Parts: sequence; C-alpha cells; structure tokens
Amino acid sequence: MLASHADRERAVDVLRAGYGEGRLEKGEFDRRVERVYAARTVGELALLVADLPLGPVPQPAPVTAVPRMFLPEPVPRTNGKAVGAAICGVLCLPTFGLTGIPAVVLGHTARTEIRRTGEAGDGLALTGLVLGWLSTAGWALILTLLILVGVTTG
Repeated sequence: MLASHADRERAVDVLRAGYGEGRLEKGEFDRRVERVYAARTVGELALLVADLPLGPVPQPAPVTAVPRMFLPEPVPRTNGKAVGAAICGVLCLPTFGLTGIPAVVLGHTARTEIRRTGEAGDGLALTGLVLGWLSTAGWALILTLLILVGVTTG
C-alpha cells in the first residue's frame, strides 16, 4: 500500500520519540528521517520504525477486500410515508384534488418520522406537502368563488 503524507509524519514522530528517549543517535535519526520521506510504501515505513517501542502495529498480509474508508456510505432507508405523500401529491391533478389532504397528512407524518429516525425521503415528503397544500388551497379558492358567484347572482 502506498504511504501517505500522514503515514510519513507518524513515522517521523516515532523516530523523534526514539531519539528523544536516547534510543537513536543523531546520525542514525537523520538517516532514518531521510529514508522516511523517500519511502513509497507503508511497508518501508514499518521497517524504519520496527525496532522502536512506538512503532506501527504489524501490517497483516495484503488484504484483497476494499478498505472501509473507500466503501460507500450505507444509504439510509427511504421513509414509506414520504413516498406515499409524493405519490398522493402527484395524483392531485388527475384525481381533481381528491388526494390532496392525504398528501398533506402523509407529508407531515413522514417529516416527523424522518427527523426522529434519520431515514431518507425528506424531499419526497416536502413535495407531497407542497402539492397537497396547493391542491387543497386551489379547491378552497374555487369553492369560495363559486359560493360568491352564487350569492351575488341569486
């Protein structure tokens, strides 16, 4: 495995500690520090500090698995109520607003659960909320206008 700058600095810190404790002479310390900065792999660094008490933990045989730091983060589960809210919100137009109120209820419930559990789907819940409220407000406006027209003409 190739050595990083942080790996080299840790090796130099181990050498400094060894020098400070009197385990290395000045010339030996300087040579090892030069070799640390020239090292390309972690194995080379391990050899340079192996005889010192704060040396690195022995490296196991080469691992064929991908190191954990390079694995993708696990994707949190999407909240089912958030999906339902988005579907109800999208269906508001073809159902003439019939699914608006369920979209609002599911959206609020989903957002509460998402905050509590850390699940994914906040955007879906918000989409359902917005579309549900727009549908509900639109139908309330249409009904209000119809009532006003009926009162003024009748």
